Amino acid sequence: MGFFLETLLGGLMTGMLYSLVALGFVLIFKASGVFNFAQGAMVLFAALAMARFAEWLPKWLGFESAILANLLAFLVAGAIMFVVAWLVERLVLRHLVNQEGATLLMATLGITYFLDGFGQTLFGSDIYKIDVGMPKDPWLAFESTFQGGILISKEDLIAAAIAAALVALLTLFFQKTGTGRALRAVADDHQAAQSIGIPLNRIWVIVWCVAGVVALVAGMIWGSKLGVQFSLSTVALRALPVVILGGLTSVPGAILGGLIIGVGEKLSEVYIGPMVGGGIEIWFAYMLALVVLLFRPQGLFGEKIIDRV
Repeated sequence: MGFFLETLLGGLMTGMLYSLVALGFVLIFKASGVFNFAQGAMVLFAALAMARFAEWLPKWLGFESAILANLLAFLVAGAIMFVVAWLVERLVLRHLVNQEGATLLMATLGITYFLDGFGQTLFGSDIYKIDVGMPKDPWLAFESTFQGGILISKEDLIAAAIAAALVALLTLFFQKTGTGRALRAVADDHQAAQSIGIPLNRIWVIVWCVAGVVALVAGMIWGSKLGVQFSLSTVALRALPVVILGGLTSVPGAILGGLIIGVGEKLSEVYIGPMVGGGIEIWFAYMLALVVLLFRPQGLFGEKIIDRV
């Protein structure tokens, strides 16, 4: 029982990180109808900015505090992601209003390759480190309850707590603020939102800024765990099955979908993997997403896209 709970907790914590990346897809799609293939590149670009400025700022400003360096680097990287969001709306989305979905999809692919290349030009192509002080050593819990206790990664636990806190803040933002209500109105019906005076262009900038902040937090966490390298952009591929499972239009779906896939990956690899030679964790999420597409294309918690047109 202890080993099962250990595997279950590990899956939940990994799933929360998947959900964090998936939120970026869902937020942008709900507000603009754009499936943002650039979300992975945004995670990488934000992580690169934070890693490099955490290294540069102490040299430029003459201080040695790692905490201050990370805090300032996070703020600078956040400001950069705001600028990226504004430029995306100003230079790309504004000129593609009412275009076909395929056109918008190709536009986000172009943004992906631009951010990948521009990030390499600005910040370099080495493997960089983000050290925000998260402990790497595991924690042995419930020793008196289960024989041998339950081994929990402190780093994963803190990362999952940060992701959960961000999700809670986003929920409050959407539910309790005027801007959040305007975002939900745009998500429900673009034309109706315009008819009551809600400016779509401003809303799109805001939602891309929010997605940029989500990408920054995701990049900080994944960069701390794996190092900041260009393969980090593929983390979005791990979030795609989460989006398909939960639904492109559902924020709760992104969260629950991530948890389902995180737990499913871990349990299937541990309990079924040895019977079939392992490797289930690599393809489990995609097979689950394929099954969902066959029987419920809009996802478990999403709505039919045709109903939103």
